[in-house]
Amino acid sequence: MSTVSPTGSTGLDQVRAIADAVLYEGYLLYPYRASSHKNQSRWQFGVLGPPSATPASFGEEPGMAMQCLLKAPAAGPAAVSVHLRFLQLQVREVQRRNADGGHTATDGLSVDGVSVLSWDEAVEREIVLPAVSLEEPADELRTVPGGEDVEALTDASGAAVGRIVRRREPLTVRIRAHTTVDHGFVRLSVSVANEHPGTAADKNAAIRVSLIGSHLLLRAHGTEFASLLEPADEAVGPAGRCRQHRCWPVLAGAKGSTDVVLGAPIILYDHPEVAEQSPGALFDSTEIDEILTLRVMTMTESEKAEARATDPRAREIIDRCDGMSAAELQQLHGLLRDPHAPEALTVDGPRVSPAADLRDAEPACFDTGGAPWWDPAADAAVNPESDAVVIDGVTVTKGSLVRVHPSRRADAQDLFFAGQVARVTAVLSDVDGETHVALVLVDDPASDMHDWYGRYFYFAPDELEPLPVESPPEHREESTS
Repeated sequence: MSTVSPTGSTGLDQVRAIADAVLYEGYLLYPYRASSHKNQSRWQFGVLGPPSATPASFGEEPGMAMQCLLKAPAAGPAAVSVHLRFLQLQVREVQRRNADGGHTATDGLSVDGVSVLSWDEAVEREIVLPAVSLEEPADELRTVPGGEDVEALTDASGAAVGRIVRRREPLTVRIRAHTTVDHGFVRLSVSVANEHPGTAADKNAAIRVSLIGSHLLLRAHGTEFASLLEPADEAVGPAGRCRQHRCWPVLAGAKGSTDVVLGAPIILYDHPEVAEQSPGALFDSTEIDEILTLRVMTMTESEKAEARATDPRAREIIDRCDGMSAAELQQLHGLLRDPHAPEALTVDGPRVSPAADLRDAEPACFDTGGAPWWDPAADAAVNPESDAVVIDGVTVTKGSLVRVHPSRRADAQDLFFAGQVARVTAVLSDVDGETHVALVLVDDPASDMHDWYGRYFYFAPDELEPLPVESPPEHREESTS
């Protein structure tokens, strides 16, 4: 049994906040106007295109799949509810009323000074498989109906000036699930496929029968999920055998909970959260809220009017930014989070402790002359030109010669540096207390150019062997014979 609904309601409200962020990530980009070039080439992540799209349609792949781990049920039956959430495209066409009573499609109308534009919006959809058994495979084919709605446009006097016609194409989607026992765990495989039967001849036709922003919410009943990102020792092997295709599962919900998994088209960490300081969605591909809000505030009134006419969600963003107080804007600025902060306990169970201002939580690793380490004034106490580091009892500073012994393999290119002699160009420290030594290779014919551009190679002190400055190796000249 399954259901199809505009939003669904299953007690997953805490998870839905982050799931909604995934659903609308990239839905509409700043400056949120239909005339903006970057808003004329849509859509966002998690698009499952029709399987019979022609090459000219640039349709996306029709399927996605994920595998996650469940602990083997101790006793009794166990099941997983599967929630597939996505956006169904809705074409919003503005039509002008003609003198003869008919209607003609147009890019937009102005009704009593308010613009109404043609645009492609979207409707939230959710397909629910409420109880997928871990004992038997599931294979469900569901249809999301299309439709057409008409909204009349009238002016202040009540006279009809046009209408808005909203159209949706029907969608066909198949959800499959099956399990495999793997060393005390159950590997659950879930796949989703767009099975639209028709052929999409162009880009517009393809996106209208696509599933957009597709992602999965899985809830365990009678068992619990295991983390794939930080698996327990006994789960390392089974976790490593899980395979993902355009969908990556992470534990979701309150920190420490293991009953919900979010399978997203973007890679997240376990128990992802929306920052409590964020006043609402901005959709703009992980932009910083404060910067984007300030950008919105700089838009002209005509630009804001167009954004409001483009999409109801854009109108919400413009109105929210316009109404933001100085105190609310300050909430978006200058907070550092400690990802390792201990949990705080509440009567309802564990929750993440409130974000703390950590700018003075630890002393800087270098002398800042009394300035906080995060203050630009602290940089005055740092001088890569003269700073030094002691390696094997030898002081190494700018101009020192060292032999390179790469050991951390941060880059495949490190292998070519093994045994090479280099000249130190700077010794640098970062705010985490790590020291980095900038080098150019003595035998590199382009070393002078690297110096001029400031393009250096960086190694840790324990990867370097100090050499006497007074006896540098000879620079090899290219043979001209």
